[in-house]
Amino acid sequence: MAITVGQGNYRYNIVENWAKLPDGWSFKEVAAVAVDKNDNVYCFTRGEHPMIVFDRHGNFLRSWGEGQYMRAHGAHIGPDDSIYLTDDGGHFVRKCRLEDGKVLLELGVPGRPAPYLSGEPFNRCTHTALSPQGDIYVSDGYGNARVHKYSPDGKLLFSWGEPGSDAGQFNLVHNICSDADGWVYVADRENHRVQVFDRNGRYETQWNNLHRPCGLCMPYAKKPVCYIGELSVNRLNANLGPRVSIVDNEGTLLSRIGDPFAGTAPTAFIGPHGLAIDTQGDLYVGEVCWTLWPGLFPGQPHPPGLRALQKYERIA
Repeated sequence: MAITVGQGNYRYNIVENWAKLPDGWSFKEVAAVAVDKNDNVYCFTRGEHPMIVFDRHGNFLRSWGEGQYMRAHGAHIGPDDSIYLTDDGGHFVRKCRLEDGKVLLELGVPGRPAPYLSGEPFNRCTHTALSPQGDIYVSDGYGNARVHKYSPDGKLLFSWGEPGSDAGQFNLVHNICSDADGWVYVADRENHRVQVFDRNGRYETQWNNLHRPCGLCMPYAKKPVCYIGELSVNRLNANLGPRVSIVDNEGTLLSRIGDPFAGTAPTAFIGPHGLAIDTQGDLYVGEVCWTLWPGLFPGQPHPPGLRALQKYERIA
Protein backbone atom coordinates (compact mmCIF):
# COMPACT_ATOMS: atom_id res chain seq x y z
CA MET A 1 0.00 0.00 0.00
CA ALA A 2 1.35 3.43 -0.99
CA ILE A 3 2.36 5.90 1.70
CA THR A 4 0.68 9.30 1.20
CA VAL A 5 2.20 12.58 2.40
CA GLY A 6 1.40 16.27 2.06
CA GLN A 7 -1.78 18.28 2.42
CA GLY A 8 -4.49 19.96 0.34
CA ASN A 9 -3.86 20.06 -3.40
CA TYR A 10 -0.24 18.95 -2.90
CA ARG A 11 -0.49 15.35 -1.76
CA TYR A 12 1.88 12.65 -2.95
CA ASN A 13 2.39 8.91 -2.93
CA ILE A 14 5.95 7.95 -2.03
CA VAL A 15 7.63 5.83 -4.71
CA GLU A 16 10.26 3.90 -2.78
CA ASN A 17 13.38 2.52 -4.51
CA TRP A 18 12.42 4.41 -7.65
CA ALA A 19 15.89 4.71 -9.24
CA LYS A 20 17.26 1.50 -10.75
CA LEU A 21 21.02 1.89 -10.51
CA PRO A 22 23.36 -0.48 -12.38
CA ASP A 23 24.73 -3.31 -10.25
CA GLY A 24 27.48 -2.11 -7.93
CA TRP A 25 26.70 1.59 -8.40
CA SER A 26 25.89 4.05 -5.63
CA PHE A 27 24.79 7.68 -5.53
CA LYS A 28 26.68 8.18 -2.25
CA GLU A 29 24.50 11.31 -2.04
CA VAL A 30 22.51 13.41 -4.50
CA ALA A 31 23.28 17.10 -4.22
CA ALA A 32 20.94 18.26 -7.00
CA VAL A 33 18.19 17.01 -9.29
CA ALA A 34 16.95 18.41 -12.61
CA VAL A 35 14.26 17.25 -15.05
CA ASP A 36 14.18 17.86 -18.82
CA LYS A 37 11.14 18.42 -21.05
CA ASN A 38 10.84 14.66 -21.63
CA ASP A 39 10.77 14.01 -17.87
CA ASN A 40 14.21 12.42 -17.83
CA VAL A 41 15.76 12.93 -14.40
CA TYR A 42 19.36 14.15 -13.98
CA CYS A 43 20.97 13.38 -10.61
CA PHE A 44 24.12 15.37 -9.77
CA THR A 45 25.87 13.12 -7.26
CA ARG A 46 28.95 13.05 -5.07
CA GLY A 47 29.78 9.46 -5.97
CA GLU A 48 31.96 8.00 -8.71
CA HIS A 49 29.46 8.94 -11.42
CA PRO A 50 28.66 12.66 -11.07
CA MET A 51 25.71 12.76 -13.46
CA ILE A 52 23.34 9.80 -13.55
CA VAL A 53 20.29 10.02 -15.82
CA PHE A 54 17.02 8.08 -15.53
CA ASP A 55 13.69 8.10 -17.36
CA ARG A 56 10.59 9.02 -15.35
CA HIS A 57 10.06 5.37 -14.42
CA GLY A 58 13.50 5.15 -12.83
CA ASN A 59 15.19 3.20 -15.61
CA PHE A 60 18.91 3.99 -15.96
CA LEU A 61 19.76 5.79 -19.21
CA ARG A 62 23.39 6.95 -18.99
CA SER A 63 26.02 8.69 -16.92
CA TRP A 64 28.68 11.30 -17.63
CA GLY A 65 31.11 13.68 -15.93
CA GLU A 66 33.37 11.06 -14.37
CA GLY A 67 36.52 12.68 -12.98
CA GLN A 68 35.41 16.20 -13.95
CA TYR A 69 33.67 17.48 -10.81
CA MET A 70 35.13 17.92 -7.34
CA ARG A 71 31.93 18.41 -5.31
CA ALA A 72 28.51 18.47 -6.90
CA HIS A 73 26.19 21.13 -5.53
CA GLY A 74 23.61 22.67 -7.89
CA ALA A 75 21.86 21.74 -11.13
CA HIS A 76 19.01 23.10 -13.19
CA ILE A 77 17.86 22.80 -16.80
CA GLY A 78 17.02 26.01 -18.60
CA PRO A 79 14.52 26.73 -21.38
CA ASP A 80 17.48 26.37 -23.76
CA ASP A 81 17.64 22.61 -22.94
CA SER A 82 21.10 22.96 -21.42
CA ILE A 83 21.95 21.88 -17.90
CA TYR A 84 23.73 24.33 -15.59
CA LEU A 85 25.96 22.69 -12.97
CA THR A 86 27.55 24.33 -9.94
CA ASP A 87 30.60 22.77 -8.28
CA ASP A 88 31.23 24.45 -4.93
CA GLY A 89 34.43 22.48 -4.29
CA GLY A 90 35.85 23.49 -7.66
CA HIS A 91 34.47 27.09 -7.55
CA PHE A 92 32.95 27.00 -11.04
CA VAL A 93 29.72 26.87 -13.02
CA ARG A 94 29.30 24.96 -16.27
CA LYS A 95 26.63 25.03 -18.93
CA CYS A 96 26.58 21.53 -20.43
CA ARG A 97 24.90 19.55 -23.15
CA LEU A 98 22.32 17.13 -21.80
CA GLU A 99 23.29 14.15 -23.90
CA ASP A 100 26.92 13.80 -22.91
CA GLY A 101 27.88 16.66 -20.59
CA LYS A 102 29.95 18.52 -23.18
CA VAL A 103 30.87 21.88 -21.65
CA LEU A 104 29.36 24.77 -23.62
CA LEU A 105 30.24 27.60 -21.21
CA GLU A 106 32.32 27.81 -18.05
CA LEU A 107 32.24 30.55 -15.41
CA GLY A 108 35.06 30.70 -12.88
CA VAL A 109 38.41 28.97 -12.95
CA PRO A 110 38.33 25.41 -11.58
CA GLY A 111 40.40 25.11 -8.42
CA ARG A 112 41.01 28.87 -8.10
CA PRO A 113 38.64 30.44 -5.58
CA ALA A 114 38.25 34.17 -5.11
CA PRO A 115 39.45 35.44 -1.71
CA TYR A 116 37.08 34.62 1.14
CA LEU A 117 34.18 37.12 1.42
CA SER A 118 35.81 39.33 -1.21
CA GLY A 119 32.59 39.65 -3.20
CA GLU A 120 34.43 38.53 -6.31
CA PRO A 121 33.29 35.37 -8.13
CA PHE A 122 33.54 32.63 -6.92
CA ASN A 123 34.20 31.21 -3.49
CA ARG A 124 32.21 27.98 -3.14
CA CYS A 125 29.35 28.97 -5.42
CA THR A 126 26.15 27.01 -4.90
CA HIS A 127 23.50 27.26 -7.66
CA THR A 128 22.28 29.03 -10.81
CA ALA A 129 19.08 30.42 -12.32
CA LEU A 130 18.15 31.98 -15.67
CA SER A 131 16.31 35.25 -16.21
CA PRO A 132 13.59 35.47 -18.90
CA GLN A 133 16.26 37.07 -21.12
CA GLY A 134 18.68 34.18 -20.58
CA ASP A 135 20.97 36.01 -18.15
CA ILE A 136 22.62 33.71 -15.60
CA TYR A 137 22.34 34.30 -11.85
CA VAL A 138 24.86 32.54 -9.61
CA SER A 139 24.47 32.22 -5.84
CA ASP A 140 27.90 32.50 -4.20
CA GLY A 141 27.87 30.88 -1.59
CA TYR A 142 29.73 29.26 1.28
CA GLY A 143 32.74 31.57 1.00
CA ASN A 144 30.95 34.67 -0.25
CA ALA A 145 27.70 36.55 0.41
CA ARG A 146 26.81 37.55 -3.14
CA VAL A 147 24.64 36.98 -6.15
CA HIS A 148 26.29 37.53 -9.53
CA LYS A 149 24.45 38.24 -12.77
CA TYR A 150 26.04 37.23 -16.08
CA SER A 151 25.00 37.77 -19.68
CA PRO A 152 24.10 34.63 -21.65
CA ASP A 153 27.61 34.57 -23.13
CA GLY A 154 29.29 34.73 -19.72
CA LYS A 155 30.07 38.42 -19.18
CA LEU A 156 29.75 39.56 -15.56
CA LEU A 157 27.10 42.31 -15.49
CA PHE A 158 26.91 43.13 -11.77
CA SER A 159 26.75 41.60 -8.28
CA TRP A 160 24.85 42.32 -5.09
CA GLY A 161 24.82 41.33 -1.44
CA GLU A 162 27.11 41.44 1.59
CA PRO A 163 27.44 39.55 4.88
CA GLY A 164 24.73 40.26 7.43
CA SER A 165 21.09 39.75 8.34
CA ASP A 166 19.48 42.96 7.08
CA ALA A 167 17.41 43.13 3.93
CA GLY A 168 19.61 42.36 0.93
CA GLN A 169 22.37 40.86 3.07
CA PHE A 170 23.19 37.17 3.20
CA ASN A 171 24.40 34.53 5.61
CA LEU A 172 25.18 31.62 3.27
CA VAL A 173 23.40 32.24 -0.01
CA HIS A 174 22.64 28.62 -0.84
CA ASN A 175 20.25 28.47 -3.78
CA ILE A 176 18.54 30.67 -6.35
CA CYS A 177 15.56 30.61 -8.73
CA SER A 178 14.00 33.04 -11.21
CA ASP A 179 10.43 33.04 -12.53
CA ALA A 180 8.92 34.05 -15.87
CA ASP A 181 8.23 37.58 -14.55
CA GLY A 182 11.92 38.07 -13.76
CA TRP A 183 11.74 37.95 -9.94
CA VAL A 184 14.76 36.37 -8.26
CA TYR A 185 14.36 34.13 -5.20
CA VAL A 186 17.40 33.49 -2.98
CA ALA A 187 17.70 30.90 -0.22
CA ASP A 188 19.50 32.83 2.54
CA ARG A 189 20.09 29.67 4.52
CA GLU A 190 21.56 30.67 7.87
CA ASN A 191 19.25 33.69 8.09
CA HIS A 192 16.34 31.21 7.82
CA ARG A 193 14.59 32.99 4.98
CA VAL A 194 14.08 33.30 1.25
CA GLN A 195 14.65 36.81 -0.07
CA VAL A 196 12.97 38.11 -3.24
CA PHE A 197 14.65 40.62 -5.56
CA ASP A 198 13.88 42.27 -8.88
CA ARG A 199 16.09 41.61 -11.90
CA ASN A 200 18.41 44.46 -10.88
CA GLY A 201 19.08 43.03 -7.42
CA ARG A 202 16.74 45.40 -5.58
CA TYR A 203 15.25 43.86 -2.46
CA GLU A 204 11.47 43.43 -2.56
CA THR A 205 10.37 41.12 0.26
CA GLN A 206 11.25 37.98 2.17
CA TRP A 207 9.61 34.74 3.27
CA ASN A 208 10.11 33.78 6.89
CA ASN A 209 8.95 30.84 9.06
CA LEU A 210 11.52 28.60 7.38
CA HIS A 211 14.46 26.78 8.89
CA ARG A 212 17.70 26.67 6.98
CA PRO A 213 16.19 26.77 3.45
CA CYS A 214 18.58 24.74 1.36
CA GLY A 215 16.98 23.61 -1.90
CA LEU A 216 14.72 25.73 -4.11
CA CYS A 217 12.70 24.65 -7.11
CA MET A 218 9.86 26.29 -9.01
CA PRO A 219 8.27 25.77 -12.43
CA TYR A 220 9.38 28.41 -14.93
CA ALA A 221 6.06 30.27 -14.93
CA LYS A 222 4.34 33.44 -13.79
CA LYS A 223 3.49 33.41 -10.06
CA PRO A 224 4.89 29.91 -9.60
CA VAL A 225 4.59 27.58 -6.65
CA CYS A 226 7.94 27.13 -4.91
CA TYR A 227 9.31 23.92 -3.36
CA ILE A 228 11.78 24.44 -0.51
CA GLY A 229 14.04 21.85 1.08
CA GLU A 230 14.82 22.77 4.69
CA LEU A 231 17.52 21.33 6.94
CA SER A 232 17.38 20.52 10.65
CA VAL A 233 18.03 23.27 13.14
CA ASN A 234 18.47 21.03 16.18
CA ARG A 235 18.37 17.24 16.03
CA LEU A 236 16.98 17.06 19.59
CA ASN A 237 13.90 19.24 19.09
CA ALA A 238 10.66 18.08 17.48
CA ASN A 239 9.14 20.16 14.67
CA LEU A 240 12.58 21.31 13.58
CA GLY A 241 13.48 18.28 11.49
CA PRO A 242 14.40 18.38 7.81
CA ARG A 243 11.39 18.83 5.56
CA VAL A 244 10.08 20.02 2.20
CA SER A 245 7.69 22.99 2.25
CA ILE A 246 5.52 24.00 -0.70
CA VAL A 247 4.53 27.67 -0.81
CA ASP A 248 2.81 30.03 -3.24
CA ASN A 249 4.61 32.94 -4.87
CA GLU A 250 4.01 35.09 -1.77
CA GLY A 251 5.46 32.50 0.58
CA THR A 252 2.14 31.22 1.98
CA LEU A 253 2.38 27.58 3.03
CA LEU A 254 0.39 25.15 0.86
CA SER A 255 1.76 21.78 1.98
CA ARG A 256 4.62 20.22 3.90
CA ILE A 257 6.38 16.84 3.82
CA GLY A 258 8.63 15.38 6.49
CA ASP A 259 8.64 13.86 9.97
CA PRO A 260 9.50 15.96 13.05
CA PHE A 261 12.89 14.25 13.36
CA ALA A 262 15.56 13.32 10.84
CA GLY A 263 15.60 9.65 9.95
CA THR A 264 15.61 6.90 7.36
CA ALA A 265 11.87 6.15 7.32
CA PRO A 266 10.16 6.79 3.95
CA THR A 267 8.34 9.77 5.48
CA ALA A 268 11.50 11.31 6.98
CA PHE A 269 14.45 13.22 5.57
CA ILE A 270 18.10 13.61 6.47
CA GLY A 271 19.09 16.50 4.22
CA PRO A 272 16.74 17.56 1.37
CA HIS A 273 19.25 19.49 -0.74
CA GLY A 274 18.13 19.25 -4.39
CA LEU A 275 14.55 19.35 -5.68
CA ALA A 276 12.92 19.08 -9.11
CA ILE A 277 9.39 18.85 -10.54
CA ASP A 278 8.43 17.00 -13.74
CA THR A 279 5.62 17.80 -16.19
CA GLN A 280 3.21 15.57 -14.24
CA GLY A 281 3.81 17.49 -11.01
CA ASP A 282 5.83 14.66 -9.47
CA LEU A 283 8.52 15.74 -7.01
CA TYR A 284 12.10 14.43 -6.83
CA VAL A 285 14.22 15.09 -3.73
CA GLY A 286 17.97 14.51 -3.55
CA GLU A 287 19.58 14.32 -0.12
CA VAL A 288 23.09 15.01 1.14
CA CYS A 289 22.64 12.10 3.50
CA TRP A 290 26.28 11.01 3.71
CA THR A 291 27.54 14.47 4.66
CA LEU A 292 24.89 15.19 7.31
CA TRP A 293 24.64 11.74 8.90
CA PRO A 294 27.52 12.15 11.44
CA GLY A 295 26.08 15.40 12.79
CA LEU A 296 22.56 14.03 13.11
CA PHE A 297 23.54 10.59 14.42
CA PRO A 298 26.93 11.01 16.15
CA GLY A 299 28.82 7.81 16.79
CA GLN A 300 26.60 5.75 14.50
CA PRO A 301 28.15 4.40 11.29
CA HIS A 302 26.54 5.18 7.96
CA PRO A 303 23.95 2.46 7.32
CA PRO A 304 24.29 0.45 4.11
CA GLY A 305 22.09 1.61 1.27
CA LEU A 306 21.43 5.02 2.82
CA ARG A 307 18.70 6.66 0.74
CA ALA A 308 19.87 9.62 -1.35
CA LEU A 309 16.92 10.10 -3.71
CA GLN A 310 13.16 9.85 -3.35
CA LYS A 311 10.29 10.30 -5.81
CA TYR A 312 6.89 11.63 -4.75
CA GLU A 313 4.07 10.98 -7.23
CA ARG A 314 1.47 13.72 -7.11
CA ILE A 315 -2.11 12.63 -6.50
CA ALA A 316 -4.39 14.18 -9.12
